[in-house]
Amino acid sequence: MTNNQWLQIGFMMAVLLLLVKPLGTYMARVYDNKPFFLDKWFGWLERLIYKVTGIKSNEEMTWKTYALAMFLFNVVGGVVLYFLMRVQQHLPLNPAGMGTVAPDLSFNTAISFITNTNWQNYGGESTLSYLTQMAGLAVHNFLSAATGMATLVAFIRGFTRKQTDKLGNFWVDMTRTTLYILMPFSFLMALLLIQQGTPQTFGAYPTATLVQPTSYDQPVTNAQGQPVTVDGKPQMTHVAVTEQSLAVGPVASQIAIKQLGTNGGGFFNTNSAHPYESPTPFTNLLEVIGLLVISAAFCYSFGLMAGDRRQGWAVLFAMLLLFLPMVYLCVHEEQAGNPALNKLTVGAHGESLNDGNMEGKEVRFGIGNSAFWAVATTGTSCGAVNSMHDSFTPLGGFVPLWMLMLGEVVFGGVGSGLYVMLVFVIVAVFVAGLMVGRTPEYLGKKIQTFEMKMASLIILFPPLIILVCTAIGVLTDAGKAGPSNPGAHGFSEILYAFTSQVANNGSAFAGLSGNTPFYNLLGGVAMWFGRFWLAIPALAIAGSLAKKKIVPESAGTLPTHTPLFIILLVSTIIIVGALTFFPALALGPIVEHLKMVQIQMK
Repeated sequence: MTNNQWLQIGFMMAVLLLLVKPLGTYMARVYDNKPFFLDKWFGWLERLIYKVTGIKSNEEMTWKTYALAMFLFNVVGGVVLYFLMRVQQHLPLNPAGMGTVAPDLSFNTAISFITNTNWQNYGGESTLSYLTQMAGLAVHNFLSAATGMATLVAFIRGFTRKQTDKLGNFWVDMTRTTLYILMPFSFLMALLLIQQGTPQTFGAYPTATLVQPTSYDQPVTNAQGQPVTVDGKPQMTHVAVTEQSLAVGPVASQIAIKQLGTNGGGFFNTNSAHPYESPTPFTNLLEVIGLLVISAAFCYSFGLMAGDRRQGWAVLFAMLLLFLPMVYLCVHEEQAGNPALNKLTVGAHGESLNDGNMEGKEVRFGIGNSAFWAVATTGTSCGAVNSMHDSFTPLGGFVPLWMLMLGEVVFGGVGSGLYVMLVFVIVAVFVAGLMVGRTPEYLGKKIQTFEMKMASLIILFPPLIILVCTAIGVLTDAGKAGPSNPGAHGFSEILYAFTSQVANNGSAFAGLSGNTPFYNLLGGVAMWFGRFWLAIPALAIAGSLAKKKIVPESAGTLPTHTPLFIILLVSTIIIVGALTFFPALALGPIVEHLKMVQIQMK
């Protein structure tokens, strides 16, 4: 790594950590219903929403009612989004004349956006109308993020309340999350993006005259679209290209919430590698901080709401211990590049052609920013990209895949990441309790059989879905038709796809052709279980804990804010991930790296 890369990454981490306390404090006050700045401005709107929708804000829910409301809300939202894509050609705000979206792709996309995955088997600028992008995708960017945040708040209440079956009101938590956190910060971020050059328009695609016109030959086709041949030879026509249509639209507003809500679904096919989504180094900084900041700040919010800030800091430090080494490894491997290129020289002095692996990366961002973003977007459940992970070196590509396999707890999706991290905390406390022969406790609540059963479902079932779906992919003709590369890398493309979908991330090894009925349907099922199989058991744990009384600390209570416990927590996460996925990783990026090393040794 160069000094410049260290400086840039250090600056981004410093900005992130400086924002943790103020944003975390603000969010804790929002959810604890304490006075904060924006309630004076928008309190009337919150009350109006409750009045119009009939929400009884003072009535709280049990965990089952909370889970049912969350589940049905997302089911209805998914159905509406599905039909919006199916009929978009008949609706307004479609200046490019986009047609209907195929049923299997609509199914996959609808589930993708309600689960906060935002997996995209299509190019946004060539598939979806402005209306679908705004009223469909952007709306669910807010709602899916708010769902995860609301679920986390209910989970935290399970630790902080005693001898009650109430966890709050789902509709109130959703409203306050959207109105006071996601919308104002997205509005501010969108304004900054517009100032930097990101488009925000309802106008038709403009046409630009090419500075360097080009031409090409293309086959002549008949009315049925079949090639025309003469004496068995295809007929060709010469096409001159002097103009280019520039895809634009309401981009800035969607990019802001795609980052802040750890959604990741871009307006354009190349996501934040596209110059309209991220035009400058400043927008790159803004967007990468945006995808991390709410998830990181929630750790501090958790400490405040639990009445012990040390617990929040301990969880955040555990995340950093998992995050920073992976950043170093990814940047190091991408900077080292491909050893086969080291043998090739150019110029009178025999300079090496290898200046790091720049394949699939934007020159305006470089290796350091691209690798940092890759680790950040897969440590969270964002999935937005500013480079193509499929073009990374074997170990460089291993890092984002490994971050997904850890369960996206570093720093995780907004809300969802922290409640999965706290489930790992419960497991670590349980393991520690077994070692010292005491009933495990966390924040004064005893961890017993029911909590461990639910925690086991959360931790073990997603890897099962990933490995089963990957096995189906590599054993069926439809699955094997997807990868564009043979061997280990092709296997990695399939493994990465299902890992990303189950983890509700949405990034991809883009060499996989995923827009097929096989990948659309199986991927949709994987995303569905990856979201709700975690959220509902997490609420069940919260409901069980809320009914318990708080046990005062004693001499035998395990401190859960010390360096020793942080190391135990990190070790638990790594061991679970390694035991589950090492055989699959050995068949993919690890063996691919060993093949690359063989080239270096020859």
